[in-house]
Amino acid sequence: MPREPHSAAGTALPDITEAAGRSSDAPARILIVEDDYFVATALEQILVDAGFAVVGIAITAEEALHLATLHQPALAVMDIRLAGPRDGIDAAMELRSQCGIGSVFATAHGDKATRARAKDVQPLGWLTKPYSAKSVVETIRAALA
Repeated sequence: MPREPHSAAGTALPDITEAAGRSSDAPARILIVEDDYFVATALEQILVDAGFAVVGIAITAEEALHLATLHQPALAVMDIRLAGPRDGIDAAMELRSQCGIGSVFATAHGDKATRARAKDVQPLGWLTKPYSAKSVVETIRAALA
């Protein structure tokens, strides 16, 4: 079941219809797609501390598409290995084609073959696990620029 998006204060984020009327200085909305709870929550804290709004955490490709459709994030931080039958590359392709949302891949599986397979997705960046808070923030900011 998809998690309800929330801000650092734990309050619900507005839905996309509310967000459409917000000013351009609103924090960038980020979707986390990661099936490891501890990695996902640590990443969420890094992003919130850096001033981003996390719209949700998905653990499957299907959940990622559902949350992206509902909340229209600026981008997704996408693990390559996910729970379920589809991986993060499949999810990123679908997010790009159906929602126009790009992905930054965050993975321990950044080998040549994986990167070649992900090339068609046109990733906005790569984070190699384990990553630092600084590298996450710099990569996300570069991807949004």
